[in-house]
Amino acid sequence: MKVVILQADGMPDHPIARLGNKTPLEVAKTPNMDYLAKRSILGMVKTIPDGLPPGSDVGNLSVLGYDPRIYYTGRSPLEAASIGVELGEHDVTFRCNLVTLKNVNGKYVMEDYSAGHITTEEARQIILDIKKELEDDDIRFFPGVSYRHLMVWYSGTDNIKTTPPHDISGKEISKYLPEGEGAKRLVSIMNKSRELLINHPVNLKRIKEGKSPATSIWLWGQGKAPNMPKFRELYGIEGAVISAVDLVKGIGIYAGLRVINVPGATGYIDTNYEGKVNYAIDALEEVDLVMIHIEATDETGHEGKVELKIKAIEDFDSRVVGPVLDKLKRFGNYRVLLLSDHPTPVEIRTHVNEPVPFAIFNSKDPYIKDPRCVFSERSASDTGIFIKEGWQLIGKIIRES
Repeated sequence: MKVVILQADGMPDHPIARLGNKTPLEVAKTPNMDYLAKRSILGMVKTIPDGLPPGSDVGNLSVLGYDPRIYYTGRSPLEAASIGVELGEHDVTFRCNLVTLKNVNGKYVMEDYSAGHITTEEARQIILDIKKELEDDDIRFFPGVSYRHLMVWYSGTDNIKTTPPHDISGKEISKYLPEGEGAKRLVSIMNKSRELLINHPVNLKRIKEGKSPATSIWLWGQGKAPNMPKFRELYGIEGAVISAVDLVKGIGIYAGLRVINVPGATGYIDTNYEGKVNYAIDALEEVDLVMIHIEATDETGHEGKVELKIKAIEDFDSRVVGPVLDKLKRFGNYRVLLLSDHPTPVEIRTHVNEPVPFAIFNSKDPYIKDPRCVFSERSASDTGIFIKEGWQLIGKIIRES
């Protein structure tokens, strides 16, 4: 049996008045997801345990069958694994976003958590210059993808409170700067980055082109390396993950899954959807499980752009879900798990700790269960099926084959 996880990051949402009190998922044209919903076990699943932050780190651990209450140590260590940064027992790594801060009456406001989705090439130039100027004996910077980078504090402290920049879009930043042991050092580094980036050539060029400049780094998501068992030890099969996001790749590395890099995968609406599908189907010739992770549905939620999120959902349906269902027929016996890691409502532009809809399709039982069902928050909730421990979901699919 083959298993495919179709994970549309942040896709669930809240009803929006100008959409007739419907969610973007309800408004979007999603014939392929609706096809699955009618023929699947459809319900709601809680991927974020109470007391943990509603981030993609926690959510994707759940989706891949790891109890976040046991294995979650922070976001950045997972991303560090993806780009080959080895951490010692006492080393702490931080997500280092390139962001756009706007000076409003002498106070800085978080204008854009992604510096206008700065390109990887532009961002690399900036991070390399930050390395030259801000690194010292125990601080190192590592370039990543687009606005997402890393800082490692060797033998540092993780007893610090930090805030994701996408949680404070449009807000004045002073209340959200790092707090706790070692926080002054982090704030000093962030302040120095602003001085360095004021007249950086990349920013001057972006401003000339009408794009958002990267005016500062933002440090958050800290943690130490987790100790996770391999996926095959837990579930007895080999698997793979496909994503443009270092976080998801890092989980795959710690889980011992095959991490497949797809050319043109960007983590945004311009990603190589078709390539992800083709690489996933090819991988299933050698492994039994593949997760295709799509980030665009989350990024558009963070941007607060309703129409763009609807487009991202429709692209996911037409360019991922549909083609996967068609290409899976060659394997005969397969199951599909369709879900998200958390909601990212466009009106609040950040993650929330709420259940998400899921559908489990079994090729051996392709018959319509309820013709009224569609894949949406409301329809999934109406079934009355609720999985409280989201991390147990994939294990049930595998073990009940």
